[in-house]
Amino acid sequence: MKKRKILDSLMYGLMTTAMVVVIISLLFVILYIFRSQAGYLNLSFLTNAETGILPMIVTTLYVVLVSIAVALPIGLASAIFLNEYSGNSPIIRLLRLAIETLAGIPSIIYGLFGLLVFCRILKLEQSIIAGAFTLSIMILPVIIRTTEESLKSIPNSFREGSLALGATKFQTIVHVVLPSALPGILTSVILAIGRVIGESAPVLLTVGLSKNLPRSIFDSGRTLTIHLYYLTNEAIRPEDFGIAFATASVLIILVIIINTATKILTANFSRKIRGSL
Repeated sequence: MKKRKILDSLMYGLMTTAMVVVIISLLFVILYIFRSQAGYLNLSFLTNAETGILPMIVTTLYVVLVSIAVALPIGLASAIFLNEYSGNSPIIRLLRLAIETLAGIPSIIYGLFGLLVFCRILKLEQSIIAGAFTLSIMILPVIIRTTEESLKSIPNSFREGSLALGATKFQTIVHVVLPSALPGILTSVILAIGRVIGESAPVLLTVGLSKNLPRSIFDSGRTLTIHLYYLTNEAIRPEDFGIAFATASVLIILVIIINTATKILTANFSRKIRGSL
């Protein structure tokens, strides 16, 4: 008994230490980036379409919103089918293997696929819509697997209680299972958004390098990640690295805002669903 308590205390101390190290490392990286932007991060830098990064912010938001709008319904429906309806037949096992394989494919392969299919065969050219379609395919495995694991964590007693009260299986899924699985679904959305914002290779091939402010999702553009890569790779002027760090700061702020907004919307949606039960 004494050895078990010592072991538990030791493991607790190791986990606490690991958590502190992660938090300190994260704060160090964020503070370093914000300190290195050398005063370039200001209102003009954010709102000026000629000398600032307004076109890159708009392009990034377009890519994120369209990618999630395409991938989330398909991924959610696929996860529901796999967990609630499919069973464990050989075809379903093969389908799960295919999803796991897609999750491990390098992003440059998705970029080449998007360039061939969406840009050339479908004649969308290099555009935001072509890039968003490519990225939506890339994030589908993340959404499907994370959502499916969240659905698996819901106790069967929830489903059985709903069915015993006379609800259909579809009603049980919509009104009981999905509200309970919303935290996991939210996690899948946040992971998908993070991957969309952080990708460069497929975006470079399908969205392009245009610095112009996009008027629609059918225009070419340049995301913040591509702009950051361009600034650091082609740095000629001394101020290019300062601008690059300012762009990285905006990227961090944008991720925090999107993740926070997603959590707030999901929480409100969950309350509305539970209030209608």
